[in-house]
Amino acid sequence: MDFVVLGGGGWGTAIARLLARKGHRTSLWVRDPELARQLSAERENKKYLPEVELPESLEILSDLAQASGRGEAFLLAVPSFATRGLARQLAAIFSRRTSPLCLINLAKGIEQGSGKTMSEILREELGPRPIFTLSGPCHAEEVGRDFPTTVVIAGEDLELGRKLQEALMTERFRVYLSDDLKGVEYGGTVKNIIALAAGISDGLGYGDNAKGALIARGLVEMVRLAIRLGARKETLFGLSGLGDLVTTCTSRHSRNRLVGYRLGRGESLQQILNEMEMVAEGVYATDAVRQLARKLGVEMPITEAVYAILYEGARPLNKLTELMTREPKMETL
Repeated sequence: MDFVVLGGGGWGTAIARLLARKGHRTSLWVRDPELARQLSAERENKKYLPEVELPESLEILSDLAQASGRGEAFLLAVPSFATRGLARQLAAIFSRRTSPLCLINLAKGIEQGSGKTMSEILREELGPRPIFTLSGPCHAEEVGRDFPTTVVIAGEDLELGRKLQEALMTERFRVYLSDDLKGVEYGGTVKNIIALAAGISDGLGYGDNAKGALIARGLVEMVRLAIRLGARKETLFGLSGLGDLVTTCTSRHSRNRLVGYRLGRGESLQQILNEMEMVAEGVYATDAVRQLARKLGVEMPITEAVYAILYEGARPLNKLTELMTREPKMETL
């Protein structure tokens, strides 16, 4: 298959490298022309994925219209807050050419304000067409170095999904298939919020007991919200839910855990974000998920605590105390 990867961050670069190395005709679109020139010349994304060599067969482009004429399948590897804007640009371009076979979202988040998932945004802007989301525990730093990784691709067209599954799989990158698009997308969103909480706990100097509890109760919040929105419970106990949750809460590569850690150490959110090159999706997801949960009447106390720390200036230690001293309850989902 012919693939176009849209977005030159670490994850976009890693997945484009994987596809090109497997032998697919692959183009990587990068918004910044200077970064595109650097990638083409040096065959390395020093800014977002250093010390990972890019194959010569990988085409690097900064012209979106040119890139859009290349592929059958488009993988959107931009942050969630940039997805709608990119989709609108693509809609104008696709109206003048044959539409691609499918779109694959790689972002893990929902839209602030509307609470819509990335697949819902893509349908709104680009009309009815096959849309998939690829998710799971898949840090770019490891995929780019061919460390064993297992993910899930979810969509409604399972026949096409099987073709994509086969196209993406390598001996170091295993892909499962799901038709529970909602479950995969909400799992990938909520896990970033819980990773912020896990990082805050680390920053406060607490240990494995606290982190284990945050992961377990964070999974409860994930399941509650996703089921309320029509997902299947079993999906949240899979790769895009529990698998990604554990990885993001514990990994040294996790940007969300790092943001939480620095918050727990007493740094301000603005200072942290000003110093980051890449996006911590959980910062945006916390606001969007909290709004959605309140609208639906879904209880999510960890999410509420993280929101208070991020957006209301609450002290992390105070919010932890509030979580620990809530009224006693039965352990249920």
